[in-house]
Amino acid sequence: MPAFPKPETDYKVLVSKELKNLETYKNTKPGRLIPESKSDNLLIATWNIANLGLQKREASHYKIIAKIISWFDVIALQEINDNLEGFRALQKELPKRYKAVFTDASGNNERMAYLYNSEKVKQLEKIGEIAMAAEDLENIKLPGIQSKFSGFSRTPFLATFKANAFEFALVNVHLYFGDDTEKKSIERRTLETFAVARWADLRRKSKYVFTPNIMALGDFNLPKVEKGDPIYDALVSRGFELPEHTSKVFSNIIDDKNYDQVAFLPGIKSIVKSGGVFDFGGALFSALWDENKPTVLRNYLKYYISDHRPKWYELSI
Repeated sequence: MPAFPKPETDYKVLVSKELKNLETYKNTKPGRLIPESKSDNLLIATWNIANLGLQKREASHYKIIAKIISWFDVIALQEINDNLEGFRALQKELPKRYKAVFTDASGNNERMAYLYNSEKVKQLEKIGEIAMAAEDLENIKLPGIQSKFSGFSRTPFLATFKANAFEFALVNVHLYFGDDTEKKSIERRTLETFAVARWADLRRKSKYVFTPNIMALGDFNLPKVEKGDPIYDALVSRGFELPEHTSKVFSNIIDDKNYDQVAFLPGIKSIVKSGGVFDFGGALFSALWDENKPTVLRNYLKYYISDHRPKWYELSI
């Protein structure tokens, strides 16, 4: 998980101004209208915060990231480095009601975490990492793929929660990327995706299931949400559904990929009220924007905020 190059841009962040711009922007249409958290709704989000703990963010940047996180009731985070310095700095800027649970480091020296509003959401007993028994690995296979599944690079992180009477399980993923031009990399990512989908399908059908309300969310490294994309096809092959969102923007700041997703098993989609991707780049650091040099702002955002945007959904509970 190598850090992005630190921008040479010398920019003084006025936190109060940036936070005000964020609030204004999140209440504008189309698609940015993130609802307020209420007693009868649940706001779930996912965000890959680039190299958290490696890139040397300042307190002002953590305040901005924390502000965005504070809009949601539960948020799954990816790309937390084994060095928890960045994660702890972020926690410092969050309201005290936000509790955390996270994994040990796995592939790329990355941890995964959940932050949740403990005044509204209760963490339940079931928690762990999704692992496949050695004898089950041979069952992770798809037509046309010759590669063998040998396990996850970064093991998906399972946790269960309750809001009002609604109990649910979240599976936080950061699936293998490799090389987009290499067949073996695509096959490996496809098999990881299928392994998550198959696990969720088998659990929801088990008479011992803790809760059938299972959502997989995170960085699937999914290029396109459309039939024919191998990652998409693997994700929906066992029942997962990807509700449309109103923002109509991509989840990476380059605006060409739908890497980040929230996938719902049948039954949950009926309580989804709204959803979107929050394109924070339209609100932040406006003085850096130059249409002739768009990479100046983009590189600053990549390093100090993230190269991924948060994706969210509102559920009726």
